[in-house]
Amino acid sequence: MKKIIFTCLLFAVFLITACGNSEENANSIDVIKFADAGWDSIRVHNSIAQTIIEEGYGYETEVTNGTTAATMQALQQGDINVYMEVWTDNVKDIYEEMLEKGDIVTLATNFADNTQGLYVPTYVIEGDAERGIEPVAPDLKTVQDLEKYPQIFQDPEDSSKGRVIGAPSSWAVSEHLETKLETYGLDEYYNYLAPGSDAAIVAELAGAYQKGEPWVGYYWSPTWVTASYDLTLLEDNPYEAETWESTKGTEFPPNDVVISVHKDFPNQASEVAEFLSNYKSSNAATEEMLKYMGENELDPDETAEWWLKENEAIWTEWVPEEVAEKVKASLQ
Repeated sequence: MKKIIFTCLLFAVFLITACGNSEENANSIDVIKFADAGWDSIRVHNSIAQTIIEEGYGYETEVTNGTTAATMQALQQGDINVYMEVWTDNVKDIYEEMLEKGDIVTLATNFADNTQGLYVPTYVIEGDAERGIEPVAPDLKTVQDLEKYPQIFQDPEDSSKGRVIGAPSSWAVSEHLETKLETYGLDEYYNYLAPGSDAAIVAELAGAYQKGEPWVGYYWSPTWVTASYDLTLLEDNPYEAETWESTKGTEFPPNDVVISVHKDFPNQASEVAEFLSNYKSSNAATEEMLKYMGENELDPDETAEWWLKENEAIWTEWVPEEVAEKVKASLQ
């Protein structure tokens, strides 16, 4: 009997210790992990936040790379702590499901004045006298108007059709675009190409733009691309929720780009969560960062350092004075 009682006591101690360690892990953190889902703006916002967190709050930070789906799942599981740019409507179902389950917490809207859709270089519609480019599709205004111009945007591998450059296949928006082309019957006139990466889209666009050739494809703002190139976003039917959900036959829905964290994070690093809840940018501000990065061939960390030095009045409002002083000292 004594042996049985002793064994039970040991088991009870083990359970208490295990529960205590679990609670401690849920309420402490050594390294704050950020998501990098593959585009430039999230990388720059990561770097800005990482600099403030490392220099001002004393935490270590890391970045985890992956597809949108993989990084969102990692956020849900706690393998990623902070997601600086959740494009909420592009991942609407999984985002809302995670919120409803309480797996993630949204702390702030990073920016909400973004756009996305199918773009063409403006010279395709208006020409460019300085470059000696004549307009080749002067009546092109809407996505549906592309039906008139497949030969203008000819697929180099299939002369019978035009080609639309889409989003990378790993991005949720790629499926939306394919459905949109089918809804408008444009799949009869165009082949849809889903590049392997954002860089591949830019390479296609840059090559065409340099030569003054027609190009049509997916992009979004804010980016250094839309800030640096003269592009026109093709108009679409006004957004209507039911139509969008069933056929994607409207413009892209309003898309709040939010800062979300794993559910445990506000307890693990409450002061950092408070900082992130104050973090706020805009389309114009983000494009300014990205344009500077592109023009000066900087990486996201170098761009973040430049932005922090140039915009002290903005970011110092996000943090306590003593944190701001530490960060400013690190930038000297």
